[in-house]
Amino acid sequence: MADSRQIEPSTRTEIEAELFRKLMQHLQKYPEVQNIELMNLAYFCRNCFSKWYMNAAQSRGIDLDYDQAREIVYGMPYDAYKSAYQEKATAEQLEQFSESQGKATE
Repeated sequence: MADSRQIEPSTRTEIEAELFRKLMQHLQKYPEVQNIELMNLAYFCRNCFSKWYMNAAQSRGIDLDYDQAREIVYGMPYDAYKSAYQEKATAEQLEQFSESQGKATE
């Protein structure tokens, strides 16, 4: 079994990129999974991914705004996703969300 410290940095980057693409594909495949549910359970959501994607692109000199990053992550324009899949959050979800926001990763 390979020790993770023995994986070449370029190979690690390729593995991590593949993992990220799979996770994005998974989230796109199941758009009915609500962002608020993700946020309340895992402290991140598709919008977090979009912000991280935008920041990573901008740190490399790529002019990518939040809406463009969201379209990449959602696999469609955000407004299209929102109208087709986003449900109104319950009072319980919103209460939990306010607690979850403090744990969200920047």
